[in-house]
Amino acid sequence: METIPEEDYLQISGLQHYRFCPRQWALIYLEQQWAENLRTTEGVLLHERAHQEGLRESRGDLLTVRGLRVFSPNLGLSGACDVVEFRRGSGVPLAGREGLWQAYPVEYKRGSPKADSCDALQLCAQAMCLEEMLCCDIPEGALFYGEPRRREPVAFTEELRQEVRQCAAEMRELYRRGRTPMPKRAKRCNACSLKEICLPGLPKLAKTADYLRKSQENGPCGNY
Repeated sequence: METIPEEDYLQISGLQHYRFCPRQWALIYLEQQWAENLRTTEGVLLHERAHQEGLRESRGDLLTVRGLRVFSPNLGLSGACDVVEFRRGSGVPLAGREGLWQAYPVEYKRGSPKADSCDALQLCAQAMCLEEMLCCDIPEGALFYGEPRRREPVAFTEELRQEVRQCAAEMRELYRRGRTPMPKRAKRCNACSLKEICLPGLPKLAKTADYLRKSQENGPCGNY
């Protein structure tokens, strides 16, 4: 499998944006556009509590690492895990630790569980990066949501892994071409922090047929 050089890695967090809306991803990662709203602010505060880079906590057979940097030359992705728990008993050896340890990534999200795979996609990509780095298998992780304040287990199925690969490839092609997709109006636009930057808020353009009909009604000189 062809590997991607480090200087061309894309951010893992972009998968969630891309799955939500390819145009949103392009506005953020290609055009460097960003805007805050209540949802993004709540998300930042939640991550500040969970994402303390390099912090490690050890309690018996559980080792918790926060802000662990991960990458994948095969996917061409890099980023940081909010939390990775290592449980002793099976898995892989860790430097300075006795026994074998099983990795279990946990991603923190504001709000409540979503109907789509946006968040699960990001978490699965983290696991796939960890698998490459540690030469291990990671079958499951969890999403912690701020509103119910509980974990939602996520199984890293082959279907989910294939979706990660597909989205990463599509993101890379858009990045290579430097192309921002055209807007498509959808209900999700109302929750997007980039709503005022993007085009869905603009009035719809008149259809060509309507324009021609009005031109015929007004005559060759139109309204002049």
